Amino acid sequence: MREMTKPSDDTSPDGTQQPFPPMLERAVGTFGRPLGWMWDRGFRFLFVLDAIALFGSMVLINLARFGWTWPTYPRSHYWIGFSIATLIHLGVNYFAGLYEREPRLGYRPWLPRIAVAMAVGIAFDGLAAVLTDRYLMPRLNLFVLFVVASLWLSANRTVSRQFANRRRGPSRVLLVGHGEAVALAERHFAGDADAEVVGQVEQPTELFDVVNTTGATDVLLLDLSAFAAAFPEPLTALDREGVGVHQRVSARETLLGLQSVREIAGMPFTRMRTHAMAAHQLRLKRLFDVFVVVLLLPVALAALAGLALWVRIRAGSPVLYHQTRVGWRGRRFDVVKFRTMVPDAEKAGPQLAGKEDGRIVKGLGWMRGTRMDELPQLWNVLKGEMSLVGPRPERPEMIAEFEHDVAGYARRHELPPGITGFAQINGRYETDPAYKLGYDLQYIVNWSLILDIQILLRTILVVVTRRV
Repeated sequence: MREMTKPSDDTSPDGTQQPFPPMLERAVGTFGRPLGWMWDRGFRFLFVLDAIALFGSMVLINLARFGWTWPTYPRSHYWIGFSIATLIHLGVNYFAGLYEREPRLGYRPWLPRIAVAMAVGIAFDGLAAVLTDRYLMPRLNLFVLFVVASLWLSANRTVSRQFANRRRGPSRVLLVGHGEAVALAERHFAGDADAEVVGQVEQPTELFDVVNTTGATDVLLLDLSAFAAAFPEPLTALDREGVGVHQRVSARETLLGLQSVREIAGMPFTRMRTHAMAAHQLRLKRLFDVFVVVLLLPVALAALAGLALWVRIRAGSPVLYHQTRVGWRGRRFDVVKFRTMVPDAEKAGPQLAGKEDGRIVKGLGWMRGTRMDELPQLWNVLKGEMSLVGPRPERPEMIAEFEHDVAGYARRHELPPGITGFAQINGRYETDPAYKLGYDLQYIVNWSLILDIQILLRTILVVVTRRV
């Protein structure tokens, strides 16, 4: 490994970076420290800037149209409507991921994402007007708001990014590769004011130590062999430390259908996502789960009562079966389901159920075939231990074996387990754990509410056809 670090022109004699005048640095520190705990819980100054931009846009549009005399309603009516619309748009922006931290390298342009979020927010403005019979603002203002606010919110992020980059200084890049690939990357970074190469390694086994030694903020993998040698570790550990990891995309990798290619120093890269979903996605997924369960509660309670009676008749007591499973972030919890097997089904120790399992009580096999024995897990969903859709939770004894045999298996625990999942609608009981992991990881990186709805609808088809 050869070092290529150089001192920054913006450093003080003690080595600390001082990109802004000392008075401004002290002001940032004074206001930043008390808000540190809020930052850790998701607060961003962009919330405040966006609120000002949204509310200010609505006021300015009204002033441009009507001057100081606003028609039809008293001015207080407009203030209330603008405030409600501002909150609606802030909520939509949050769940659209507009307040998540961006990578230091290879960030995507803001305007397309903001335009989509503004369009959704304006649709919710219209829905609020229909439900309350009260327009939040004059209808013709909505189109102008879409244009003005989209540009203003984009400007907020551009300024915020420039401010943050200047305070943090250029990204410190560590190259992983050898030969011509490294030399080519170095030539691309020459003269780049936003990033500096601080070193290079050939073997990913040294990666974590070299990152700590050089203080690298980003790691660029220049060939696929480096990724294969570094997954799941140390890539997962680097991600936990906040180090960005990026894989260079060549002509071969484009055949994989990659859609999130980003530009870094004129080279195509894709960002490695060793973590699961972002915080806003997990919260949106949780809201969706609770909404669906509450909506279906009357039907679910009736079905649970009928199924419980049938199990009591066929299998006796107890009706419910509790079993320890591994859930989100490796936490253990008790999953609840209808008992469909004989009481001493595991006297010989934990074992996976087979397609034709002699331990299943006669008359209850159809419940397993239709997954109806899993219905009591709606209680686990309400408690927040599970989700409607996600990787199926496995038993601790099985997890230890799978993690030993299947690289990266622990990544399934980076989001709440589900009653149904992508692997369940595409695979079978006998599908190998490595293949199920592939389905689960595809679900993680492509998650959306639409995907959850599709999986739930396809689960109904699985239940009806009794596919196992």
